[in-house]
Amino acid sequence: MALRKDTKARDFTRGEKMAIAQRDSIDGWTCCVFCGAPAPAPLAWSNAHYISRAQGGLGIAQNGLTLCPRCHNRYDQTTARMEMRAYFREYLMGIYSGWNENDLIYRKENT
Repeated sequence: MALRKDTKARDFTRGEKMAIAQRDSIDGWTCCVFCGAPAPAPLAWSNAHYISRAQGGLGIAQNGLTLCPRCHNRYDQTTARMEMRAYFREYLMGIYSGWNENDLIYRKENT
């Protein structure tokens, strides 16, 4: 069964996962961008969406973050989300020139 275009657009490809892991590395070692904990391997941790897939967040590096399981859970499941989101927004803006949240959302007319 083929994935719907919107579902496919919101998933990180292996290439995007690798790009995120490389970007979020310190001295060549992938780390959680929030707490700094090192990952046991480059793709050992799932990538978090800055804008969630449920809200149409695209599976692109500009919308992805390397988070350890603890921080990923805090981001997705607790009231700390807004505070963490502000931190992640600054992080991503510092990396990508012209970074804009509106560019991170799937839009049917763009396919």
